[in-house]
Amino acid sequence: MVVRSVVVGYGSYLPEKVLTNDDLARVVDTSDQWISERTGIRQRHIAAEGETTSHLATHAARRALESSGLTGKDIDLIVLGTTTPDETFPAAATRVQERIGADRACAFDVQAACSGFVYGLALADNFLRLGQARTALVIGAETFSRLLDWTDRATCVLFGDGAGAVILRAEEGTGNSSDRGVLSTHLHSDGRQHDLLYADGGPSLTQTAGVVRMVGREVFRHAVIRLATVLQEALDANGLTVADVDWLVPHQANKRILDSTVRKLGLPPEKMVVTVDRHANTSAASIPLALSVAADDGRIRRGHLVLVEAMGAGFTWASAALRW
Repeated sequence: MVVRSVVVGYGSYLPEKVLTNDDLARVVDTSDQWISERTGIRQRHIAAEGETTSHLATHAARRALESSGLTGKDIDLIVLGTTTPDETFPAAATRVQERIGADRACAFDVQAACSGFVYGLALADNFLRLGQARTALVIGAETFSRLLDWTDRATCVLFGDGAGAVILRAEEGTGNSSDRGVLSTHLHSDGRQHDLLYADGGPSLTQTAGVVRMVGREVFRHAVIRLATVLQEALDANGLTVADVDWLVPHQANKRILDSTVRKLGLPPEKMVVTVDRHANTSAASIPLALSVAADDGRIRRGHLVLVEAMGAGFTWASAALRW
């Protein structure tokens, strides 16, 4: 018997406040045209005062539970990918655990920047495959607006807040790529690239969270190469080709990165789910948010082969192949 981690529920949440490019142009030297032409972003959601990452994550988790027909009592494991936890400690995942009544679950955060959701998916998949858990809640949630320098137009226009979640359940599979569930995950990192994308603070360094610092052109260059490579790695691991892919759900960093990645991979652009125009870059939340959008509108359907990929600070980058 082969154990597969099958998606049995999903959900997402976006804060009520919407910040458009025109709104940003009133506070920083930019314009809707400048932002949209360079990034594809037109608006982003911003968490309200007092609305934390764990609040966003809890909303997404509750919606995922509702879609699955499960309750918090059914969850054995909670993995929350985030760069912006409520507190230095404890893990924001434990706040979600308490609010959804998942008192049987173990809960912890994963910090892999924008790759956090895929890293969390890989961890949960391994727990389920090994029999250490049967049902897992994997969340990506961020209040990234709290890490921004609102005078730096190179970074403040790129990010937004939000949360998305999936519920995985261990089910028997045949061991081939026709199985439903997570087929494979692929994780990488390269600490030598630290200075290209980081936050200039932290409890051990400055006792403050700091703000985002980025060398945009270099990040773009690395992203296009590494994302196409890690997607091909997922295909090769499962004996699949680009023609087998129903949907690519990439980390929503920048529309130019997305377009360059599908060109390099040779995937038709109409098979890519794009939400960056509405959500901006929500870091670890972007993939589960996009999955939720595409599943809700009927594009992603049962049996579809879905590839996900992300790259973030660290550098970290990752992919996963799953059959919905």
